[in-house]
Amino acid sequence: MMRRTWFLRGILVVFIFVVLGNSVWAVSAIPENPDIVADIVERVSPAVVNIDTLRITVFRSPLAPFFSDPFFRRFFGDIPDLERRIPQRGIGTGFVFRSDGYILTNEHVIRGANEIKVTFIDGKEYQGKVVGADPLTDIAVVKIDADNLPTIPLGDSDKARVGEFVIAIGNPYGLSHTVTVGVLSAKGRPISAGDSGREYENFLQTDAAINPGNSGGPLLNLRGEVIGINTAILPYAQGIGFAIPINMAKSILNQLITTGRVVRAWLGVYIQDLTPEMAEKFGLPEAKGALVADISKGSPAEKAGLRRGDIILKVDGKETPTVSDLQREIRSHRPGDRVRLEVWRDGGRIVLEATLGELKESGTVVPEVQRIDLGFEVAEITPDLVEQYSLKTSRGVVITSVRTGSPADEAGLRPGDVILEVNRREITSLADWEDVLARINPGDTVLLLIDRGGRTYFVPLKAKER
Repeated sequence: MMRRTWFLRGILVVFIFVVLGNSVWAVSAIPENPDIVADIVERVSPAVVNIDTLRITVFRSPLAPFFSDPFFRRFFGDIPDLERRIPQRGIGTGFVFRSDGYILTNEHVIRGANEIKVTFIDGKEYQGKVVGADPLTDIAVVKIDADNLPTIPLGDSDKARVGEFVIAIGNPYGLSHTVTVGVLSAKGRPISAGDSGREYENFLQTDAAINPGNSGGPLLNLRGEVIGINTAILPYAQGIGFAIPINMAKSILNQLITTGRVVRAWLGVYIQDLTPEMAEKFGLPEAKGALVADISKGSPAEKAGLRRGDIILKVDGKETPTVSDLQREIRSHRPGDRVRLEVWRDGGRIVLEATLGELKESGTVVPEVQRIDLGFEVAEITPDLVEQYSLKTSRGVVITSVRTGSPADEAGLRPGDVILEVNRREITSLADWEDVLARINPGDTVLLLIDRGGRTYFVPLKAKER
């Protein structure tokens, strides 16, 4: 009985020690200076700016093709309001990183803007112009005509630690200079969502509130350094925010400023990650490597002899166990570089050499997307677009502009029409849309399933060469 009592007392002591130890750790993790967040915000706020954009969308009546015909105009005369210019306003955030007027923000904040207004916390306003933008990383640089501006230092996102406190500053829903605080929840998050519809890699995740309007603002550590660029790419997320690692921006800033765009290497393959079941079918001992699902015509991959069903294991001796790893290795090179690919084919390893091409500015690995022209632009469906066009569906992609005289114009398509299918294939994102277009040739007939006001119908279009 005595031994049991001492045993229970020992367990109690250990329990108290562990609990107290954890409590001490938790307390020590909280900043000792209670004013540290306020001090940082006060210091960096003069360099955080509101970005207001104006886009002009041309709305053309579906009756326009009829009344542009001389026969109809002879009887009915000129019909007014066949074409209207509709202003669309947007909001975002940015921050000054160079005192001579260079501002970092998200590419989707300024995409398609006809006018850009930059406003500082003291009320000073400037007209901005885009000097460089990269849709693939959702990063843009805006320039204003000003000198000796306050700046925020750029930190090192690679050294940021999960669990450390972070501060987000922005203009959510137009509420100027709103501050939220949280922790860095995770690193290296791959995200496929939001305004651009692209697959983003290596995002920082935080529980600091990030909402529409925050996009482009700084995510700061407790040293007042920028470790990320906030982006509201998941408008329906609850308690989850994302930011582009600042090191990603730093790696392309010089190109954006000097040339206006980022030049990247391109191999030209559709790739997917392996599952254990797939690896077994291909006779591969481990589920490591990037499986080639398809190859673009005329691409460096095709010229190098890659085939559908090959599994790329290494690039220049570096292992590529996942799709992200392979993409990262290819993007670390320049167009014209020759790379050595170690490939699994027919149960054995072979080596191929490829001379990399240039990734097109569209941000997709498929250059054929640019070969055809249907005469309209589309966008991922966002809450703003749902409200703007009174959409009845949230799936598919929405037409945002139609060019006069194009196949789409002649077929009566208009902004606000939602594309649900292309050639009987379901469209759920811009990535789906671009993937389908990559397989269409000039002269082909494209069958679209359109949703307009909650009713669906098919529209055939003849694809023209761009």
